[in-house]
Formats: sequence, C-alpha cells, structure tokens
Amino acid sequence: MRTTEIAVPGARLVTDIHLPDGDGPFPAVVLRTPYDRRRHRAEARGWAARGFAAVVQDVRGRYASRGHWHPYREEAADGAATLRRIRDEAWSDGRIVAAGASYAAHCALAAAHGDDDPADRPDAVIAAVPALGLAETAREAGGVERLSARAGWWAAHGDRPDSDEKALATALASDPHLLEHLPLATLPSRLGRDLPSWAALWEAAPAGAPGGLGPAVSGPRVPLLVVGGTRDPFLDDAIRLWRHWGGTARLLIGPWGHGLTAEPGPEARPGHAIALGELYVRWARAALGGALRPGRGGAIALGGSEHWYAAGTPARPVARDFGSPAGPRLLHGEHFTADPQRPVRSDELAIGTGGPADRAVLVTPPLPRPLDLLGSAEVRLRATADTPSADWAVRVVALDPEGRADPLAVGVVRRADPPGADARFPVPLGPVARRLPAGTRLRVEIAGHHFPAHARNPHTGEDPVHATRLTASRRTVRTTGSTLLLPVADGRHPVDPAEETCT
Repeated sequence: MRTTEIAVPGARLVTDIHLPDGDGPFPAVVLRTPYDRRRHRAEARGWAARGFAAVVQDVRGRYASRGHWHPYREEAADGAATLRRIRDEAWSDGRIVAAGASYAAHCALAAAHGDDDPADRPDAVIAAVPALGLAETAREAGGVERLSARAGWWAAHGDRPDSDEKALATALASDPHLLEHLPLATLPSRLGRDLPSWAALWEAAPAGAPGGLGPAVSGPRVPLLVVGGTRDPFLDDAIRLWRHWGGTARLLIGPWGHGLTAEPGPEARPGHAIALGELYVRWARAALGGALRPGRGGAIALGGSEHWYAAGTPARPVARDFGSPAGPRLLHGEHFTADPQRPVRSDELAIGTGGPADRAVLVTPPLPRPLDLLGSAEVRLRATADTPSADWAVRVVALDPEGRADPLAVGVVRRADPPGADARFPVPLGPVARRLPAGTRLRVEIAGHHFPAHARNPHTGEDPVHATRLTASRRTVRTTGSTLLLPVADGRHPVDPAEETCT
C-alpha cells in the first residue's frame, strides 16, 4: 500500500492505493468515503488479491483530507478529479469501478454523472444502501421529514473532520426529550455543536430527474449494481435507482438492515448469507468485460424462507378490504386524536389500551396457510382530519401465533385536504419480501405521527422543522372504502442470486 494526495481546487485528498502483485496494468476500484479510509483496508486488500487496484480516499475535509466538509456538495467534482488522476497512473488500464455504501454510494453515483468528459466518469458503479443526496435523505417521498436518522447522522458526522458515532445517544442520555424541543431547526444548539449544514439539509430541494433521484439517473449508461436490505431506511431509493437507471442495472435485496449481511433481520435464513465481497468482484469483472446481459435484473430474498426470486417480476395484488371477513377488522380507534404532544412512537410496538385512542388499530384473522409477500404494499385509506395539514402514518406488524410482534411495513404521507373532508388517498408501504407462516395475523395501525423516526406534524400548517406551536388533530378512519393491498407471490421459481446479478 502507498498513500498519496490528490490535489483538487480548495483541498488535498489523502488516498490509499493497494496494488495487486505483478506488473499490471490493472483495473481499479475507487471508494471515496467520509467514514475514514483506514476502515476499508481489509476490503482494499481483498480487491487487490483478486486483481484490482483498490483506491480508497477520505473525502474533502474528513479525517486526513484537507479542505472544508460540506456534505453532498463537492463529490461530483472531487470524484472526477480523482478518476482523471487514476487513469493517468502507469499501473492503471483505464477501467474504473466506483463503489461504496451509504454516503460512499452517493460519491460513486455522483462520479457517474460528472461532466461530458468520459475520463471523469467510472465504467461501472456499485451502490450499496445508497444515500442519494441531501434532499433525498431528508424526507420520505411523500414529504415527511426523517428525524432521528438525520439527527443521528448530523450529530455524528456533520461539520467536523472526524466522527462520533455515539453523539446522539450521549445527548439523549443527558436529555431524553432532546428531539421534542422546538423548533427542530435549533437542534445544533442543544447538541452544543456548530452545525451550519443542518439548516442546509432542510432547505435542499429534490432534483427533478425521473423518480426524484437527482442527476444520478441521467448519467452515462454504465452498468450499475444496487444492493440493499428490506430493513434499510433507504430501500425505496435503492429500488427506484435501479428501476430508473439509464443503463444495464442489477439489484440484490436481502433481509438486512443498513449494515447489509452484518445486520441481518430475524427473518434471515442461512441461504441469505451471501459473500458480498466475492459477488462484487464477480459482478465487476462481468461489467468491465461487457459480459452482463442488457437491461434490468437481479434477485430479492424472501425473508422467512431460503428462497431468492427474480427482481422485477410483478406481484399479484390482493385486496383485503377493511372489515371484510379476510381483511383487517377494527378493534378500536375509528375516531382518534393525533396529538403531537403525545405522538405515536416509531420505536415502540406495544399498544396501550387505556385512555383516549391515539390511533386506529385493526387486525386480520389468522392466516389459514403460509403467505409469500414480494412487492410493494399499500393501504388505500378513506379518512378525515379536522386540521389543514395532516400526516397519516400506517404501520403493518406481523403477529405470530404466540402474539409476538415484528414490523412488516411502514408508510407515511402528508395531506392538505380541507378540514373535515372525506378524503380517499393511498399510503404506500414500500417493498415487502417476507413469508408469513400459517397462523400469522396482521395488525394495521393508522396514526398521525411516527416519532422519532419522523418529525411531528404540528397541524398548524407550519413547516415541522421550524414550527414552535403544536395542536391536536381529530381523525376518523372509515372502514368502508379503506383497503389493504398485499403483493402476493404466486408460482415463482427460486433463482440463484449470484447468477441473476452477475450475468
């Protein structure tokens, strides 16, 4: 390994280069990260042992690299400069794979939609659990602000040269009500940190590319591999990226969280223990060698089983009308109060039975046989709010025969219907990939908040980030006209995930 600096306007980027044995030239894998390049040395040695030059770089203003750290601002230009430098090296054969996870995936994608000079762009991209951009990470597609995850990231990494992964947990231990104080815009002062980029997060506007994915979609038609997890908060973005990408694209989704195979969900099975490093190498060789068949493909694991199924195969939508014999039956909360002073919490599955209703709760009958769900779920809701702005949070929880609860899907949308209007609207619940055993019941919760995962709607019409006043919102859920749509996988044949992804 050797360490060098790559000069870019206003910064010098410290870069580790791991070369394979032999004379070369070699294809390169480039990973640009804000999380300390030294954490990737084992990964880099693995690439080098398989014939790739591994280039790992601290992004501008982070760890050893100089310059000012402005999240999501400089990565396209800095990535282009890095790729130009690599292609000028004697050991480089000119072919480059840009790779990374989370923010590093953003860096890889930013490089892919650089300027018009092909030398500034990679020849292939690996994007795992991608954080697509500033605005895309700030809010759900329906406009609702992601609070705890963004607060945690900014407390740990924002406007500083290094990281403190425990920063938010430490602050919450000192003040358990930290995220409840208003306005949310002043959170940095309560953390005791200067965080100018916190305001920029909420001011950012989504780019206007297809799917709301920013310029990444309009980049060159280079091959793309997207990897995600069904328990990862960026799963929707990963699938939309794959779906809208202009070139050959492959998708691999497992029963994992943001840490992928290092963070398996309880529904993971031994057959889901993919060796991702080996798969990345195989895919990179195929992508650089022109061996991938054109178009979209890939595989999605069915949690609770050993099976993988081909990505992109349409599911059979099955409608379960509220109140029907096979559908969700209302237990309580047809009329409830969404009170931001006492919001329904995203981090608690228990439901209190005393006091005024804070949500509508419905439960299906036990499943008479196992049910495989693979695709996008949705609730079509008929409901009323007495405030001009109202968030509708729907959580579906799987209850096993012993009553143990496991979250299955969540969706949150913001509505601005006339107060008291009988509104009908969809609440997308995102992708589901799960086998539900016989005897499972589905609990459907409909609330006005999903806190602290999402910011509280103050119901005053103010922006939740800057609101200083909260008021309650009275809600009514109409069972007639409301439906749960489930994506049922029928007649599918299991596939080999490596074959589906790498050919």
